[in-house]
Amino acid sequence: MKSLLTINLFLALILIGSCKKDHDSIKNPTDIDGNVYKTVTIGNQVWMAENLKVTRYRNGDVIPNVISNAQWINLTTGALCDYGNVEANSTVYGKLYNWYAVHDNRNIAPEGWHVATDGDWMTLFGYLGGGSVAGAKLKETGTVHWNIPNKGATNESGFTALGGGMRTYGATGNFEQLKAIGAWWSTAEYGALNTWNYQMFSTEIYTVIPINVKTEGFSVRCVKD
Repeated sequence: MKSLLTINLFLALILIGSCKKDHDSIKNPTDIDGNVYKTVTIGNQVWMAENLKVTRYRNGDVIPNVISNAQWINLTTGALCDYGNVEANSTVYGKLYNWYAVHDNRNIAPEGWHVATDGDWMTLFGYLGGGSVAGAKLKETGTVHWNIPNKGATNESGFTALGGGMRTYGATGNFEQLKAIGAWWSTAEYGALNTWNYQMFSTEIYTVIPINVKTEGFSVRCVKD
């Protein structure tokens, strides 16, 4: 009888350990580079609580790191960069990607996750009371990663949005607005050259949903499938 109880206890521990691993794999997505991301549940959604920083697609193909401004603004394929071409910025703010990387069928999201869609963002804003106030509830508090005054920021959602800035398309491909603006892609297109994105500001409590060209460089957040 004692041996049977010991075996049953051993099997139970294995099962508990297995369940914990499954839970951890859901709550802490790991990209192909081995980066492990914090997550937060907001309403019925599970979001990454950090910006994506992966450098490869799921199949192992490298996403080109494009330093040259002239090359960046003429791309029609996926690319990434560090803000200001300073790798240390990506440790904090994540990488900036053009939309072609976001839309590539090789997929930049970890297994079991996807780049936030237009519907994902709208569901998030709706749960937080609408876009007119959602920015305040999504932004990290303080002025370490946002400029003064970081208006209204409470981060009560746990989303921890950072002011990661952007890389413009224009005629320059310059880096702009670090700590002043956070900008994130969705997968939704608007015609052949443009797409929707989602922005928050150090000076405002709201979010905006502008249309920008696909060669901009923005941050990426992922949602659990």
